[in-house]
Order: sequence, then C-alpha cells, then structure tokens
Amino acid sequence: MTEDGKPAAILDIDGTLVDTNYQHAIAWYRAFLQSGKVLPLWRVHRHIGMGGDQLVAALAGEAFDDEHGDDVRAAEKVLYMALIDEVRPFADARALLEHLKAQDHALVLASSAKPDEVEHYLDLLDARDLTDDWTHSGDVERTKPEPDLVAAAVEKAGGGPAVMVGDSTWDCEAAKRAGLPTVAVLTGGFSEGELREAGAECVFPSLSELLANLGDTPLS
Repeated sequence: MTEDGKPAAILDIDGTLVDTNYQHAIAWYRAFLQSGKVLPLWRVHRHIGMGGDQLVAALAGEAFDDEHGDDVRAAEKVLYMALIDEVRPFADARALLEHLKAQDHALVLASSAKPDEVEHYLDLLDARDLTDDWTHSGDVERTKPEPDLVAAAVEKAGGGPAVMVGDSTWDCEAAKRAGLPTVAVLTGGFSEGELREAGAECVFPSLSELLANLGDTPLS
C-alpha cells in the first residue's frame, strides 16, 4: 500500500495485458503431440494460465509428467517462441498501467512466464518505466494456481494490501489463496461465471471497460 493508502496493483501479463492465451494453447498442444500425447485443444486452453510446472500433470497425469514432462515443457518454449512475434497488447493495456501509475498505485506485473518472454512483453508494452517490478517463473518453485507467485509480487510491491488483475481462473485462485481480491477480465477466454466462482470480485469484458470503471473496483 502506498503512503496515501492505495493498494498495490498486481497485474497478470499473459491473457490480461497481452493477447497470448491461444498461441500458448497451440504451442502446448503441439508440444504434447511431439511426445505422443494427443489432447483436445479445448482442454489445453482450459489450463492456460496455470504454470508449466503443473500444467503437464494436470492435463496428462503424474506418470506422463514424470516420463515426458521436461521434454514437453522444453518443446513448448521453442514452439511458443516461434509464435511470440504474433502477440499484441490488448487495447488500453498501457493506458491502464499509465493511469494506475498516475494514481500512485505500486505496480507489479505478476507473471509465471519464462524470463525471456517477460522481457519481450515489457518491451512490447513499453512498461519498464511504469512498473515498480515484475516476476517470472524463476522467482518461485510453484506457480499458479499456487499462491507463491502472487505473494512474491506483493512482496515486491512493498508487502501491504494489494489487488490482483487477471484473466484466468488460475489467477483468481492464486490470488484468493494469497488473500487478495481479484478484478478479472474476459480476455483469456474464461466466462464471467467461472471467474467469479474462482474468486473474482468483479469482471469486465476488456481492459478498456476496466479502465473506464476503476472506481467500482477494489482498486478505487
């Protein structure tokens, strides 16, 4: 919390600030395929937002993860990086960051993405001068839906009250476990009902709608 009592803003990146969820779904699908596992693409999408350390077992079981997990994760990285130049920020992503910064919120980007991916997104959003800090998958042993990454982001923000902004049920669950309220957007492909059931206090169709209605959220 800043000196004037405003909570820190902890923002997810993938699917929230930048439009990546479907590229990730394709990359994971192809990575599993390379290891002989065919999964329905819709099921893969339903797990986007979960950290790669947990996604393989969640989709294919512990035994498959033990035997093939490292290969699948390594393949996904290569396959996703071949698609990353297609990624674009969502409308008003930077405007939201600028507004939160202007309102003196501490601002931390809480991503479980790989370090080089986060660096790419920071450049894409031109956000280095706006954020107080950011996380990546290497900052914790367990990623979303475990609360560790959110807790690490809160610590980077100063350790006081904070609000999560995310797009997936995994963001909401991680924030709830860390004791944070979540403001969610529909840009990750999860429904409003699913996000609310996972713990979101309010849900907006887009970042533009969120920006226009910040006064009605826990970030007000």
